[in-house]
Amino acid sequence: MSMQAVYDWIDAHADECIADLQTLVRQPSISAQNVGLEECAALVRDMMHRDGLPADLHPLPDGPPVVFGHLQAKRPAKTILCYSHYDVQPPEPIEAWTHGGPWSGAVVDGFLYGRGATDNKSGVLAFNKAAKAFLAVRGEVPVNLKFLIEGEEEIGSPNLGPWAERNKAMLEADGMHCLDGSVEAGTDVPDVSLGLKSVLFVELIARGANADIHSLNFPLAPAPVWELVWALSTILDRNRRILIEDWDEGIWQLDAEDERQLVEKAGRVDLDAMREEWGIDSFALGRDGIDAIRARTYEPTANIQGIIAGYTGPGTKTIVPNEARARLDFRLIPNIQPDRAIARLKAHLEKHGFGHIEVRAFDGAEPPYKISVREDISQAIIAAATEVYGELPVVNGVSAEGAILRHVWIPCVLTGFANTGANLHAPDENIEIARYISGIKYAAAIMEHFGRR
Repeated sequence: MSMQAVYDWIDAHADECIADLQTLVRQPSISAQNVGLEECAALVRDMMHRDGLPADLHPLPDGPPVVFGHLQAKRPAKTILCYSHYDVQPPEPIEAWTHGGPWSGAVVDGFLYGRGATDNKSGVLAFNKAAKAFLAVRGEVPVNLKFLIEGEEEIGSPNLGPWAERNKAMLEADGMHCLDGSVEAGTDVPDVSLGLKSVLFVELIARGANADIHSLNFPLAPAPVWELVWALSTILDRNRRILIEDWDEGIWQLDAEDERQLVEKAGRVDLDAMREEWGIDSFALGRDGIDAIRARTYEPTANIQGIIAGYTGPGTKTIVPNEARARLDFRLIPNIQPDRAIARLKAHLEKHGFGHIEVRAFDGAEPPYKISVREDISQAIIAAATEVYGELPVVNGVSAEGAILRHVWIPCVLTGFANTGANLHAPDENIEIARYISGIKYAAAIMEHFGRR
């Protein structure tokens, strides 16, 4: 059956799709600050109801509600789990936003601005509007659709795993995918990630005296800021190599298929465009070509998100701070397990004389995973991207949601449709309107192609 009538319906209802995204963006929903989450969950549910889609709120004991709905196909069909999230990153610094601020939803020169415009409220609506288009045009959907929209993705989904464990039967599906992020830099096609790098969030806390001390006494006082700096310097060397003993034990070994994907991607991705977007002359360590692609895709990382210590206000303050904190995120590729990684980090600090530094792991880190390009969900998404965008997508080995997959194994793919320069997690986050409408068609094509397999 032709998809053209479905695509035509989406084009004819573009104004509705844009207006709904503006409404959703204008509702703050910051999981890190517990702002607006209940209201946003209710808004998503109500919007789904208006679109003729089933949706219920599932309260979590210690978190915001999950929005879940199950739309049955009229004939026997496979089931796809459509994962997305309604929470967003904090908008700070507010003063760096233009076009009316982080919650404006303003459309300027063909771009819609606001926190969540790309990550991930346009993804939420892409699923919903694609399903609505099928119902309007055909009176049915081509696959059974399970919609799962959560409110804590941006803080690692700490409460999703226990909920998934309690609701395994409800979540069972033949495939799962997430529409989140942008097209590959320098291309006009989506990237298709056949796996997940787990993200392990850690805070290191060094403590000294019971209060700040006059810096005249520095020769005698504990120096937690220096202790923290010295400890951090033992974790990563200047070649970006993680120095924690046995960190990469059992790490994923690339096979011929993985290498072929890297070569193909290196031949298509415009790395100059990526450097231009970031405003840099060269990548770290002078990496380029396939080496840059391989490092970005498969290299474990240890990133310092921020360091908090002492006084940085106007003027000076002669103190030895009594506490220093650093927040890190470790990207773990298959088969580096989060629980073992934490134990090795603690043992490493102890070995180097920093056992007194507290290691506080944030909840939510789930094991990384990888699937084959031959899975039905992989092939369906590659076929859908080719149909909507006119050429093969860029296929990545690893990049969606371990919190679910840990309890209910479903072959899962992460892909996105937003423009490069979408400013995810940064001021002036945006989505190009044309790419948003194409993203809805992409979601519809994925449903159709998965239903055919």
